[in-house]
Amino acid sequence: MAKSKLPAMRPTGEPVSEVLDRARGPRRAEADRLCELLGEFSGDTPVVWASRIIGFGEIEYLYDSGHSGTMPLLAFSPSASKHTIYLTSDFPQGWPELVEKLGKHTNGTACLYLTRLSDVDIDVLRQLLEQTLEHTRSEWSSRDGSD
Repeated sequence: MAKSKLPAMRPTGEPVSEVLDRARGPRRAEADRLCELLGEFSGDTPVVWASRIIGFGEIEYLYDSGHSGTMPLLAFSPSASKHTIYLTSDFPQGWPELVEKLGKHTNGTACLYLTRLSDVDIDVLRQLLEQTLEHTRSEWSSRDGSD
């Protein structure tokens, strides 16, 4: 059987509501709120990426290694146990003062994990989203070869 040439990270056309419904109980309403919040910042309509991520807008990237693709400008993934918000790589080191003021969370290199949206300062989350959007646009729009 031939292997698919389609990238895993791409819009899939699935209904956003199906991905939002993976969040249960109070997290379901929080997923709706995150959807509104990311849409507000990006100005874009939510689209399902990779069957599990709700993305807003898109931008092409090209690493120095030659690896390229398309990714959402802002994105999150709801689930039964936590919300994953995708931010700029190394955001904890880049914006430590915001991360410190955020509230109850865990994080990876580019992922912010929230058990409950009510446990974080929404104004600080808004600042992280705004800075991620600005950073992503400046990082990748300047690498389109037209400089």
